[in-house]
Amino acid sequence: MPDLPQHRPVLAGMAYRSITGAGIRLEALPEGHLLHVLGGIEPAALAAELTKAGFAESSIRQAGFRQWFVAGDEPLPPANLDALKAALAGKAFVTDQSHGRVRIGVSGPSSRLLLSKGTAVDLDPGVFAEGSSVMTMVGHISVQVARTGDDSFELTVLRSFAESLWEDLRHMAASAVKDGA
Repeated sequence: MPDLPQHRPVLAGMAYRSITGAGIRLEALPEGHLLHVLGGIEPAALAAELTKAGFAESSIRQAGFRQWFVAGDEPLPPANLDALKAALAGKAFVTDQSHGRVRIGVSGPSSRLLLSKGTAVDLDPGVFAEGSSVMTMVGHISVQVARTGDDSFELTVLRSFAESLWEDLRHMAASAVKDGA
């Protein structure tokens, strides 16, 4: 039917091409998979179950008390999700959030300066080490910030706020460059 909506990445097109300059790179990350895991399972045990279910390249991020996001660049094969749900039965619940959330990458030597313009989280490596994540606000938008490298962060946001967050980040990047980044 021609009236059915067509799936397309929310940050697709020329308006959302990667932005690179003066120590900052802003990019829309692939809309692979994002799972929300709720339960008393520890990260090491969850990682082992993810590997068995075919999600070995995914990363685990704390999303609250006994809550985790499992993020990855590859699309979600339904059989793998079913295998993970079966493996976690009785220990945790899994919901697929791939359709509802979008990831944006912020990297470069000035990435912390850019993010400091929108959030009160202390992103100093001594406080917010690689692998850390936090639910916070960037401007007026609820976001999960995860440190993925020395100068690399991923921001996970609800799909309906992705374009607004992108525009806010673009303005913060311009401001960071103006401030001497």
